[in-house]
Amino acid sequence: MATAEAGRARARVGFPGSGTAAVATGIPVLDHLLVLSARRGALDLEVEVAPGEAASETAACGRALGDALGQALGAEGVRGAGSGHGLADEALAQVVLEASGRPLVVSNVDLSAARVAGLGTDVVAGFLHALAEEAGLTLHVRLIEGTETEHVLDAIFKALGAALGEALSTT
Repeated sequence: MATAEAGRARARVGFPGSGTAAVATGIPVLDHLLVLSARRGALDLEVEVAPGEAASETAACGRALGDALGQALGAEGVRGAGSGHGLADEALAQVVLEASGRPLVVSNVDLSAARVAGLGTDVVAGFLHALAEEAGLTLHVRLIEGTETEHVLDAIFKALGAALGEALSTT
């Protein structure tokens, strides 16, 4: 199990796991998305974030989780790269990642004007950037199909979980 803290956030990642998650970010939609990732990737995930403004909470969460994932991905014998698909109703997404040490997020998804449960989805993009930065990930996110914002986010985070599960598997 890898553990990390970043400011007001603490994260623990265990792999292989049972896909259980205890997530308390203060942002219910982000909690839901992280639970989906943990289930899909068979990760045991614990995340806690002290209350604050949504953008800073999600960034702190991304940094803490990224730090813990970076530790786990750097372990001896871990594959370090993975890909996954996720779907939710009409939405289909693919995530491909590599623990390259060159943090980068490349995405064809623009949900900057969308809102989910009062949360600007650009905040979710901020989470992915913080995650990639701290974990040293090159992260490609592709939306293959999808129009409903909630379904698109579910598909992306399911695909992220699948890609992380593959990347954390042993060679």
